[in-house]
Amino acid sequence: MAMNRVQFQKGLSLPEFIQRFGTEEQCAAALETARWPDGFHCPQCDGTQHSVLKSGSRKTFQCSHCRHQTSLIAGTLFQGTRLPLTTWFLALYLISQAKTGLSALALKRQLGVSYPTAWRIHHKLMQSMLEREALYTLQGAVQADDAYLGGENPGGKPGRGSENKVPFVAAVSVDAQGHPVYARFTAIKEFTSTAIEGWARSTLNTDCQVLTDGLPCFNGIADAGRSHAVVVAGGRKPRDLPQFGWVNTVLGNLKTGLSGAYHAFKFRKYAQRYLSTMTYRFNRRFNLATLPMSLFRAAVNTGPRPERWLRAAESSC
Repeated sequence: MAMNRVQFQKGLSLPEFIQRFGTEEQCAAALETARWPDGFHCPQCDGTQHSVLKSGSRKTFQCSHCRHQTSLIAGTLFQGTRLPLTTWFLALYLISQAKTGLSALALKRQLGVSYPTAWRIHHKLMQSMLEREALYTLQGAVQADDAYLGGENPGGKPGRGSENKVPFVAAVSVDAQGHPVYARFTAIKEFTSTAIEGWARSTLNTDCQVLTDGLPCFNGIADAGRSHAVVVAGGRKPRDLPQFGWVNTVLGNLKTGLSGAYHAFKFRKYAQRYLSTMTYRFNRRFNLATLPMSLFRAAVNTGPRPERWLRAAESSC
């Protein structure tokens, strides 16, 4: 059997990562370069002339023109943190390299921090993944299917009506050879034509050719102006149809990853974060060595996300 090049590719090992980002100075230098690749620019007036003040362990930059002061972490996901940058960088590495995901409890043990701290780190980085994934749309041939997070509550409603189930759309774009390229998992309120139309407008490029089963709500794809074809199951379940092979495979990977990494989480409140985390890693699977720095750049560009904002997930996701 031929070796799977994706599975056996050379990534960034932990010793290599620590060699590059094992000290506070190395992490601060990387953060400064990521924020201002062409040199310091004042966030207030865009001036470049500045002086550097040292307050505590981190730099503070003062603009020579408007006298505005900004710290190295201000305006980034790390704003307000009291943790060393080395702790954040290690969290970036661990979360980006965990194929099936990493729970906040596991992160707590690896970083040596309290559980509330690990939870905040985990959700902030997941939010970075979510916002970065939201920038991209699927193109070309796309397989789409309906799916649910969660199972039935004991004594609750069975099937699609279960109060513990969160509906989401799984979609995978494939290339001309039928190989998967990108995936998107998108939580929605319900499977209606209106909801699917909104999903299609935000997730699918206008040139998409979308393949679905006969679920009526997927007619919303055509309402959004995207090409839509239907494969009738004919008594068979969509997972048994070869036309949906890759979307079902990716859904299987999602189920394995969530059940292997998490005992439980609030499906209805944080569904989109966990779904986006899985697709973030999947969509960057061809270059594992760059995944930690990809997540680092996303964190720098995300902006501050305080805990109160993170817990108001219904409005933020």
